[in-house]
Amino acid sequence: MSGPAQRLADLGLELPPVAAPVASYVPAVRQGNLVHTSGQLPLVGGALAVTGKVGAAVGPEQAADAARTCALNALAAVADLVGGLDQVVRVVRVTGFVASDPGFTGQPAVVNGASDLLGEVFGDAGRHARSAVGVAVLPLDAPVEVEITVEVR
Repeated sequence: MSGPAQRLADLGLELPPVAAPVASYVPAVRQGNLVHTSGQLPLVGGALAVTGKVGAAVGPEQAADAARTCALNALAAVADLVGGLDQVVRVVRVTGFVASDPGFTGQPAVVNGASDLLGEVFGDAGRHARSAVGVAVLPLDAPVEVEITVEVR
């Protein structure tokens, strides 16, 4: 069976460069055998792939794609810190924040974009605890932000 780095490549994806923090924090921190990432935005090439509120300017499917990008950025932060995705034992927790129009209630489906990618990359080890939270606004007018916690070797 192939490892997570190979499964990522099989999906036609590669880890992007670690996104530069937009404030005073680091992309990821290791505490024992856990790595916690900071919230990752859907940055592609240093710019947001999409902006606006989900349920208004941004559709749910587009937001789920953005959540997938957030998860990919989170994996890049983890891999950079621990020396590659093959050091990840399992995904422990995902928290997704969705900048939501007041009437939008589909936050779980949006955050599935992140969860599904993690499942595709890690298989059963990608199954995780999760929260999907609707918020009024996110940094830089991002529609979604995702943070993850993983167990590493």
